[in-house]
Amino acid sequence: MATLTVFKFSTPDGAEKMLTKVQALQKAELIKIQDAAMVIWPIGKKSPKTQQLVNLAGIGAMQGAFWGMLFGLIFFVPFFGLAVGAAFGAIGAKMADYGISDEFIKKTRDQVTEGTSALFLMTTDAVQDKVIEELKGDQFELIASNLTKEQEEQLKAAFAVD
Repeated sequence: MATLTVFKFSTPDGAEKMLTKVQALQKAELIKIQDAAMVIWPIGKKSPKTQQLVNLAGIGAMQGAFWGMLFGLIFFVPFFGLAVGAAFGAIGAKMADYGISDEFIKKTRDQVTEGTSALFLMTTDAVQDKVIEELKGDQFELIASNLTKEQEEQLKAAFAVD
């Protein structure tokens, strides 16, 4: 099963820097990136810029739709009218089937703000201890994951993240 994890950075370029590290870990066969996307919210902009990063042959369109729906739920539904919000509510119910709860969406929306960035990773086959060791010391916050509560707490403890 793929794990969806969201990392927040206190700078607009933090997500891009972390992606470079995770891609190096993939080359070392320590993790497999199934797909990834970034949200970059420069200071002075009204809304964030989103970018899908991996377009694997055969699943690119499906994953693009996934990221589009997810980012729509997180960043744009609060600004739309009730009718559009209700339509996205049905999509949100489907997202819950994949471990993306209302809490996941709200937590991400509240924390990814102007002047920050976020990296959304869909991964499998992580050699967790080695990945954690390579990423320790980087400044980020784990803000959401579809891991179980216990797994997420263990990951936060490993990174010493509050």
